[in-house]
Amino acid sequence: MVTISRIRTDKVPFWASIRGKILLAFFVVVGSSFLVAATNLTGLVSNYLTEQRTREDTQAAESLAAVFGPMMQSAESTGLNNRLKESAEGLNGRLLLLDPDGKVQYDSLNSLCGQRLAIPEVLKVLVRGEVSAYGMYRLSRETVAAMSGEGEAEYLAYGAHEMQGPRGRNGVLLYVSRIQGMMDSMQGVQNQLNTVFILIAVAALILALILSRLLTTPITNLSRTMRKMGKGDLSVRVPEKGSGELRQLAENYNVMAAQLENLDQSRNQFVSNASHELKTPLATMKIMLETIIYQPEMPADMRQEFLQDMNHEIDRLTGIITDLLTLTRMDNKSDPMKIEEIDLSALTEETLRLLDPAARKRGQTLESSVAPSLRMQGDRSKLHQVLSNLIDNAMKYTQDGGKIRVTLEEKGDWLVWQVADNGVGIPPEDQEHIFDRFYRVDKARSRETGGTGLGLSIVRQLVTMHGGQIRVESEPGRGSCFIVTLPRGERGAETA
Repeated sequence: MVTISRIRTDKVPFWASIRGKILLAFFVVVGSSFLVAATNLTGLVSNYLTEQRTREDTQAAESLAAVFGPMMQSAESTGLNNRLKESAEGLNGRLLLLDPDGKVQYDSLNSLCGQRLAIPEVLKVLVRGEVSAYGMYRLSRETVAAMSGEGEAEYLAYGAHEMQGPRGRNGVLLYVSRIQGMMDSMQGVQNQLNTVFILIAVAALILALILSRLLTTPITNLSRTMRKMGKGDLSVRVPEKGSGELRQLAENYNVMAAQLENLDQSRNQFVSNASHELKTPLATMKIMLETIIYQPEMPADMRQEFLQDMNHEIDRLTGIITDLLTLTRMDNKSDPMKIEEIDLSALTEETLRLLDPAARKRGQTLESSVAPSLRMQGDRSKLHQVLSNLIDNAMKYTQDGGKIRVTLEEKGDWLVWQVADNGVGIPPEDQEHIFDRFYRVDKARSRETGGTGLGLSIVRQLVTMHGGQIRVESEPGRGSCFIVTLPRGERGAETA
C-alpha cells in the first residue's frame, strides 16, 4: 500500500482559506469601487447645488444693492423698510442695510437696527474694499434662528454686496439666505446613496459567498480526497462537476489517482509474483537436496539427475534475478541509453545468425526477410536484446519442426520488425496481459521451457525507451506475430 509521510488534516481558519480570501477580495473590490463612486457622486451633487445657490444668492444681493443703494439717502424710511420686507419675503430670507460703519440701518425683521455686525462677509466689503462676499456656515440653532428667523435650522449663508449712492459707496447690503432646505436635500441624497451602498454591499457579500462556494467546493473535495488517499484509500475519486479548469483539475486528478491505484496494485502483484517465482525453484531445490541428504544410499544415476535438476533450477533462479535487475535499472533510469546511428538491417542479420543454431537444434526453421541498409538512432545492445527476446520467445512456444519468420521493412519514417511463428498462439483474453510482468498464458508450460515471465515486459520497456510501440496479433493454434515499430530519426533519442 502506498503511504505518504504526512498529510495535514487540521482545519484551515475561514479567513485564511481560499474561500475567505475570495470573499474578502470580492467584497473589497466591489465595496471600495462603489464607495469611491458614491463619494464622488455625492461631491458632484453637493458642489453643483452649492455653486448654483452661491450664484443665485450673489446675483440677488447684487440686484438688491443696486436698488437700495440710491434709496438709502433719498427715500422715505417707511417706504424703504416696506420694500425691503417685500424683497426679503420674495427671496425667503432676510435683508439688512448697513452704513459704512457696519451699523444696521434697515432690517426686514426689525430686530437688529442700530447694531454693528462683525460678520466676515460684511468686513470683507467694508474693510477690505471687496465688492461682494459670500459664505455658508453651520452654526448653533439659536444663532441661525436669530440671524435668519428660521427655527430648527443649523445652516445659513451670508451674501454681502456694496451699495453705491449719488456720492459713492454708502454702505453694504447683507442677504441672510436660508439654506437649510438645500442642505437637507444634499443630506437626503447622501443618505440614499449610503442606503444603496449598504444594499449593494450586502448583495455583493451574498454573491461572493455563492461564487466562493462554487469555486472552492471542487478544491475542498480534492483536499478531502487527498486526505483519504494519504490514509491509504487509493480508491477514492473526486466528483467531476462544473466546467472549465476546475473540472479539468478533477478529471486529471482522477486519472492520476487511477494510475496510482493501478501502480500500487501492480506493485503488490509484482511483489507477490516475484516472491512466488523465487520461492518455487528454492522449494524445489530444498526438496531435492533433503532427498539427497536423507537418502545416502541413493543410486548414483538418480543422484546425478537430482543434481542436474538443481543446476537447472539455479539457472532459472539466476535468470529471474537478472531480469528483475534489468527491469529495476530501466525503471530507475540507472542504465542510460547509448544513442548512436546503427544499421538495423545488419543488427537483425547478426541476431539471426546467433540464434540459428538453437533453432536448428529443435528442428525449427528460422526464416528472414530483411530490407538492406536501414539505419536509425538507438542503443545497439538494447535493440539486440529486443529482437533476441522476441525470437527466443517464439522458439519456446513453437513446436519442434515449426517455422519462425523475422522481417524488417521501412514504412515512411518508421522501421518495422515482425517476428511471426506458427506455434500454439495466444488466446484473445490473454493478449492484452502478455506484456505484464510475470504474466504467463500457460504457467506449467512456461516453467518447463525455462521462461521467467519477464522477457516481454523487458521488450516493451526497451521499445518504449526508443519511442516505439509493440503489439501482438495471434490466433490460438495458428501462431503469433509480434510487431515492433521504431522511429528511425531523432524521436527515439529524445524519448529516451
